[in-house]
Order: sequence, then structure tokens, then C-alpha cells
Amino acid sequence: MLDKTGVTQIAISAPNFQTAKIRFVGNAPYVMNKFSSLNRKKMMDKQEAGHTAKKGAKREPKNFDAIYRSSMHVSVEGWYGIPASSIRSALIDACRMVGFQMTRAKMSVFVVHDGIDADDGTPLIKLIGKPERRDIPVKLADGSTDILARPFFAKWSAVPLLRWDADQFSATDVINLAARAGTQVGIGAGRPYSKNSHGCGWGTWDVEA
Repeated sequence: MLDKTGVTQIAISAPNFQTAKIRFVGNAPYVMNKFSSLNRKKMMDKQEAGHTAKKGAKREPKNFDAIYRSSMHVSVEGWYGIPASSIRSALIDACRMVGFQMTRAKMSVFVVHDGIDADDGTPLIKLIGKPERRDIPVKLADGSTDILARPFFAKWSAVPLLRWDADQFSATDVINLAARAGTQVGIGAGRPYSKNSHGCGWGTWDVEA
């Protein structure tokens, strides 16, 4: 923009981003809930069948171990991962508790991924922990009950690299926001701030310096 003397006046400041690694230590189990390649294939097969698909078609036996394994996020390098988007969503959701506009938070806080899912390319944060299979009864949208085999991490931690607009947040703001997200929002299946239920008390964490 030019002033009356013809000199350019800068009205927009350059981006001012900072980064920091923050250690999350799970204080409740983390349960993965990936939309599996098995379910994706079933949906594709049904859509490809079109009008020939029959409502009363024979149901194939469930392979619970295959369902369990396909529900995991595993990186190209072979480590287990948490979707970076789930941590970012938790941070943004926590803004509603402190009066910060979520629309501005979407443009102000980010999670830098460590790798990608070998199956579907989802950006991932490395998860430290070992899973065990849990067969969990769940209520479906139609009111029926189903059994889902899911990876259950009783003990877990992660060290995501957070990136934020320092004109909107201070480093202390981000640490406190991460702590609130870990306590009040959570990640994965059964988290406290689930869109579909009151949660199971899973997927919460403490922030450690």
C-alpha cells in the first residue's frame, strides 16, 4: 500500500510461528479406531455391486483378529501412530473452554506429523506403547449392539511437535491448551469429548515438561 508520498507502507506483518515438542503421557488407555481397509473394501464392493446388491445377502464370518489389526494406524516405517489431525482437533476443541475463537484457532495451531500411515496416508504422530486386543461391545446408530476388536494401549505416550502463531498464542498458552485438551477433550475411541457419546474415560493425557 502506498502513502501520499508514494512510499510503500506495510500493513500486514510476516507470519510469526514458533514450535515446541510437548510430551503427552497417557493417564487413561488410548483406543485406536481407524476406519479400516476391510470396511473400506466392503463399502466399495457394495457400491460396485449397485442394484444387484441384496439386502439379505449372506453375511461372512467375522475375523476378529483381522479387524483388530486393520484398526491400527501403522506408519511406513512400522511404528504405531496417532493421527496428527486428532491432536490438532483436540487443541482446537479445547479453545471453547477458554473463550478463544475456534475459527481463529484453526489458523493458529498445527501439529507437525512424524510420518504417514502405510495404508491410507494419514499423517501420524509416533505413539510409544504396546497394544493388546480388546473386544468391545458398542451401540450402533440403529440401536443394535456389535462387538468391535480394537487396539488398546493401556500405557502410552507421545511427543508431538506443535507449531503455533505467536501473534495469537504464547508458548505458555499452548502448553496450557495441550493440558486442557488432554483433560477435557482427549483422542481416540471413548474420549471424553466424543461427538457421539459421553465417552468411556479413554484417550486422556497429562503434559510433562
